[in-house]
Amino acid sequence: MINYPNKKKIAKKNISHANLGMTLEKDIDLTNEYYLLENIAVIHKKPTPVQVVDVSYPARNKAKITEAYYKTPSTTDYNGIYKGKYIDFDAKETNSATSMPLSNIHPHQVEHLRKISNAGGIGFLIVHFKKHNKYFLLPSRVLFQFWDNKETLRKSIPYQAFLEFAYEIKFSLNPRLDYLKIVDLLIDNNI
Repeated sequence: MINYPNKKKIAKKNISHANLGMTLEKDIDLTNEYYLLENIAVIHKKPTPVQVVDVSYPARNKAKITEAYYKTPSTTDYNGIYKGKYIDFDAKETNSATSMPLSNIHPHQVEHLRKISNAGGIGFLIVHFKKHNKYFLLPSRVLFQFWDNKETLRKSIPYQAFLEFAYEIKFSLNPRLDYLKIVDLLIDNNI
């Protein structure tokens, strides 16, 4: 409480500046913009392919899409190039404190990441555990281990597995989520 001379009491609000109210994808977009401006890497969010079926024209300059469908399932969220290496990844968030459900990942995304890995590219997930406010880079090889055993072992990747087998990405001002520091480790160690 703050007491002012007029005896009016005003409660002090606890304000959290974590993530500055931004989403994971917005933070990644800002990080990628930083990488591009600093000539570090060229990585962009992939557009989702949409087939427009119907458009309403209430006025000449106010066209409005009224019906559209996804042409094909999207693969992953981001791709680009860094140090001559092709990079492809998806961003995932979970509200769970104990695990990331494998149901958050689509089968076609896993198959896409397999193709990237088999072709010599670098594939991974960036996962945000909201309850812990922690970000991780999960290499695709770790994802494949859990994915390939999901029918017999688990339907999720435990938080503990992220602590052991993934790489924490520290949140900062610029760049927000410097995931390329970890990609450097993956390149150096042929992971």
